[in-house]
Order: sequence, then C-alpha cells, then structure tokens
Amino acid sequence: MDHILLSILLMMCRLISHGLNGMRKKGGELQYDCNAKNILTSSINMDEFFHVSQCKSTKEMWEVLEVTHERTNDVKRARKHALIQEYELFKMKQEESITNVQKRFTHIVNHLIGLGKEFDKEELNIKVLKCLDRS
Repeated sequence: MDHILLSILLMMCRLISHGLNGMRKKGGELQYDCNAKNILTSSINMDEFFHVSQCKSTKEMWEVLEVTHERTNDVKRARKHALIQEYELFKMKQEESITNVQKRFTHIVNHLIGLGKEFDKEELNIKVLKCLDRS
C-alpha cells in the first residue's frame, strides 16, 4: 500500500510541476491526473473547492491553491507577533478545565513553531505551571 501511495504522490508532484501539457498524454497519465485532482479536492474545504472547481488540470488547481494560501512575510511577521503576545499573556480562564487549557496552549505553541519560533521544553512547562489557577 505504501508503494502505491508513494507512486501516486510522485506522479502528483510531476503533474503539478509540469502539467499534462509537458507530459505525454497516455491513458495512465490522464488517470494519474484524475487521481491527483481527486486527492486535492478531497483535502480542501468547500470554499477552496469553489476556487478550483473550474480548473482543467492538477497543475492549475495547485497554482490557484498556492496563490490563495500564499502569505507574505509581513503577514507572517504580524501573525507571529500576535501569537507571541497571546502566548505571553496566556492564563487559565475561570472555570476552565485542565484539558481545555492544554488544548489552547498547544494550539498557540504549534502555530508559533510553524512560524519559526523555538521553545525549550522547560520553558513551556514553566509557562503552563504559572498560568494554572490555584483554585
């Protein structure tokens, strides 16, 4: 099964990179393009689907999605600063369960890591312990 998924992924990458025009249009290639389209449309939400539903090829779909989700450095920097502020001001809400605190904290930290911020495990542990409500 892993080999099949890997071959489909490699074919998708090739189709996205070169499009069907850059490749020979054999029946198998067309089948891979259909598979790639199916995988892409299965993994996006309804709003994104409406953006790509009129695309003729996988490459065209990928380019539309790429432009839609492209973030400039200014947007990334602003998002990172907002998340850092949220991290620094993080506190347990009144009547909030430990599970929900952990979910909110993990969500913030994961987004910051995705934007390039690095944390020590000790720093994260101390932050969580400090934010807990004693009651």
